Amino acid sequence: MAATGRRHFVRDFNHFITCYLCRGYLIKPTTVTECLHTFCKSCIVQHFEDSNDCPKCGIQVHETNPLEMLRLDNTLEEIIFKLVPGLREREEQQELEFWRKNQPKENGQENLVCQRLGLPGIGGGDGDGGGDDEDGGDEDYHRSDPQIAICLDCLRNTGQSGESTVSDLMKRFIRCSSRVTVGTIKKFLSLKLKLPSSYELDVLCNGEIMGRDHTLEFIYMTRWRLHGENTYPMVLEYRPRIDFG
Repeated sequence: MAATGRRHFVRDFNHFITCYLCRGYLIKPTTVTECLHTFCKSCIVQHFEDSNDCPKCGIQVHETNPLEMLRLDNTLEEIIFKLVPGLREREEQQELEFWRKNQPKENGQENLVCQRLGLPGIGGGDGDGGGDDEDGGDEDYHRSDPQIAICLDCLRNTGQSGESTVSDLMKRFIRCSSRVTVGTIKKFLSLKLKLPSSYELDVLCNGEIMGRDHTLEFIYMTRWRLHGENTYPMVLEYRPRIDFG
């Protein structure tokens, strides 16, 4: 005889999928890394305008910039959208309506928002719309990812013959996705410093060479923040690659 499982209702899970601040379903659920409490992204960002403490447990998230301790939880977002019928569609429609009212209608920006949401362009487009969709289909450039600020410093006095080839960046401070890898940082440095394609760099954190596949988030959590004297932003150093033979 087949076993009949207990039937669950969405309300049974409300404690796990509702925001402590607005009491609604979590929209763009965002977790505070210091205490692992999760809120709507807009709710927690607005809260941090007036306070550096977690609104649920009261722990100080960061002395000066608590926004850097937030991480989007895309997995939880997908679970909530699957649990609550119609929630995804309602949120996308509300976001579209918001941009229709607030986004400047210059340079086709509204159509880019529609494309990002997977919706038809406002005004129906220009005919079949086949030409521009491919160019504007991916305009997010990871801006929706958790962001991190880093400082890229040139490490000098390496004793290498190629030392003079590597110089300081004009702008050492950058803000990018926390999912960026060291390999991407190396490509960025090579481009900005106009290095030959064959030129190799080492990227270091706290004097330790970082692997190409290490993400900035991984480095921050496992290397940078473990040193209590380290301040914000995270500093990565670069130098000509040293061949240890």
